[in-house]
Amino acid sequence: MTDTEHGAARTAAAFHTVYGAEPTGTWAAPGRVNLIGEHTDYNDGFVMPLALPHTTIAAAAPRTDGVLRLHSAGATGGIVELHTDDLHPPATGAGWAAYPAGVVWAMREAGLPIGGADLHYTSTVPLGAGLSSSAALEVATALALDDLYGLGLPREEVARLAQRAENAYVGVPCGIMDQTAAACCTAGHALFLDTRDLTRRHVPFDLAAEGLRLLVVDTRVRHQLGDGAYAERRAGCERGARALGVHALRDIPYAHLPEALDALGNDPVVQALVRHIVTENHRVEQTVAHLDAGHPRAIGPLLTAGHASLRDDFKISCPELDLAVDTANAAGALGARMTGGGFGGSALVLVEADAAPTVTHALHTAFATAGHTPPRIFPAVPGPGAHRLEP
Repeated sequence: MTDTEHGAARTAAAFHTVYGAEPTGTWAAPGRVNLIGEHTDYNDGFVMPLALPHTTIAAAAPRTDGVLRLHSAGATGGIVELHTDDLHPPATGAGWAAYPAGVVWAMREAGLPIGGADLHYTSTVPLGAGLSSSAALEVATALALDDLYGLGLPREEVARLAQRAENAYVGVPCGIMDQTAAACCTAGHALFLDTRDLTRRHVPFDLAAEGLRLLVVDTRVRHQLGDGAYAERRAGCERGARALGVHALRDIPYAHLPEALDALGNDPVVQALVRHIVTENHRVEQTVAHLDAGHPRAIGPLLTAGHASLRDDFKISCPELDLAVDTANAAGALGARMTGGGFGGSALVLVEADAAPTVTHALHTAFATAGHTPPRIFPAVPGPGAHRLEP
């Protein structure tokens, strides 16, 4: 039995303990790391996430009375009980339960015949680490409700509904990448996603076969996307698009970046945001080209360049993330960068497999010397997207 199957059995048993009945089923949705393409998703750009083996599991059963009961093994406070008719954005004071409640609201707002449900959650996705624990929770909920009510939704629609829950109900103006990764990724692949039309391609990403390893360095600096800084960056990008007369910054070709920056010369803050988005889209395209050509080592410098852009132009790094990137590269990594929304969370490190212990030791030593909390370091192996489990 796999770890996920064990998790399904434990979650189903806990559901029975909480609610006194058996669940109809269990569903899992993964966390994700984004290989490259940061903050491009809400600019209609390109991203390249991959699913982690870490998952949120939902055990669920339908109800006929319109009552929504939510319980999480990782939260205090017991069962959160709501009524589907009383769900209205924005959520206030709902805490973690706002995410699944928002999914129910978004599905009902879309005209889907969603009634009540009992749900119990367990999760191995680290919270606040920039690995999309919120999207995993949303997508697990949406997939469970899709099955419970026999809707047969396409995976891209599951992702859209989950994103709408986070945007309109929770109040975080995130793009579509995290939810699409949770809903649509496949094992052994990175997902090359065009966030404008949601066309996607699964790019083989078997680093072990190439003697490589991708490490996630969770700095344990927790970030909150709802604190205003994320929304501020998004608003700045939208201001830049308006000033340049385009629908989104995706429409600025890399070759025309100098002219675009000249046109924004009286607004250095927006100028820097635009520079990051346009160059980051270009880095995603270069990464895909290298992987298609069978040259995964060539993406290392692109990762490091992406970190410099996020640090200097987008200004969303932090001392711990910079230390992780600089230390890993100095210890022999092929490249490294922060991943996720920023202001904490995790970094990615591409390294030769036989150098992974040396780089890992260097990271632990550097964090200890700087007086930081010890990082959590683990390999990122591309796992499957959301799916139903058998307990």
